Amino acid sequence: MKLKLSALVLAASACVGAQAQTEIQWWHSMTAVNNEWVNDLAKDFNAKQKDYKVVPVYKGSYDESMTAAIAAFRAGNAPHILQVFEVGTATMMASKGAIVPVTKVMNDAGKKFDPKAYIPAVAGYYTAPNGQMMSFPFNSSTTVFYINKDAFEKAGLDASKPPATWPEVTLAAAKLKASGHKCPLTIGWQGWTQLESFSTWHNTLLATKDNGLKGMDARLVANSPLHVRHIENLGNMAKQGLFVYKGRNNTAEGSFVSGECAMITTSSGFYGNVSKNAKFKYAVATLPYYPDVAGAPQNTVIGGASLWVMSGKKAEEYKGVAAFFDYLSNPEVQSASHKRTGYLPITMASFKLTEQSGFYKEKPGTDTAVNQMIRKVTDKSRGIRLGNYVQIRAIEDEELEQVWAGKKTAKEALDSIVQRGNEQLERFEKANKGKS
Repeated sequence: MKLKLSALVLAASACVGAQAQTEIQWWHSMTAVNNEWVNDLAKDFNAKQKDYKVVPVYKGSYDESMTAAIAAFRAGNAPHILQVFEVGTATMMASKGAIVPVTKVMNDAGKKFDPKAYIPAVAGYYTAPNGQMMSFPFNSSTTVFYINKDAFEKAGLDASKPPATWPEVTLAAAKLKASGHKCPLTIGWQGWTQLESFSTWHNTLLATKDNGLKGMDARLVANSPLHVRHIENLGNMAKQGLFVYKGRNNTAEGSFVSGECAMITTSSGFYGNVSKNAKFKYAVATLPYYPDVAGAPQNTVIGGASLWVMSGKKAEEYKGVAAFFDYLSNPEVQSASHKRTGYLPITMASFKLTEQSGFYKEKPGTDTAVNQMIRKVTDKSRGIRLGNYVQIRAIEDEELEQVWAGKKTAKEALDSIVQRGNEQLERFEKANKGKS
């Protein structure tokens, strides 16, 4: 009887122990090597303490996970943490009742949280006009330029000096094509790399009101002579077979990893895939620019995503969220993530730690993204925060595809992006009046 009783007591206490662990649902959009990284972060955090269990759940692409979270919020079963890409920032900021600012979550849990610890261009992007940080910077990336060094050498190009300007890119592409390369240049995330980052890199506005950071009544101005010149150049390269369009979002990345395309402008977060899967020597270089444009190069714009805390949860659950964010803020964790993925080390402390470890010397080019982002920002280059930006990105894709296919001139396509995009901005402004 005594043995049976003690066994029952043990079973009951084990049950209580299991129930005491608070579960935190984390919806994300990371695939392949970055999905492994997300799962490893949760595993490591869960192993380091016993009170909380973070459960990462892949919810499809960024657009899909955002739509799913809005539906779940309305149904009363939203996740605790939602990963939202940077173009969803204005929409999330306007969703006041649906989210809890990260500053409040951290302060309520008594966790140290200093927005000044973050790289300024990162912190600024996710900070409201009142100075409150709204979401937790997570996989922050920026646009960089990758080249296949083996292909360069075969074409008689100097692989140790990647093209720094757009005229140099065009010349390199012509030599690559002459050496038999079917796809000299391709592009990932075309709206982000060729319009948004292109604008900040050239210290040129994409939209009024400092790219939307100063108010919801911003309007697109991405049909300036500089924008037209650039898209026209790319359109001409497409006609000559020097630039090959491979599809929307990051579809083109596969053609670089396979060796089919020799140059690509895409996310620094592509590094994990390249370093693991490319069977050739490669280099990570800064985004090309036009040398005759005053103020260029300036700084590139942030990409990737941040973590938003959804409202309507219990106090204990918010404590778990804060504990997880505290873990993610650790310079060692940040530095290891940066080395593994190519995403930015989002705090200055983790950048310094990575530098001290000798990683940048060991892997030349891996500090490119950081160097592009820690330059001093201007009002024209601080970032882009526009409403309905998911829809605007789709418009950018549709119109740019018309140029690459030779069906529209650069000016026609960019005028259309501005007109259609501004209709989206007006709609967003009307729907959210008085919320900012």
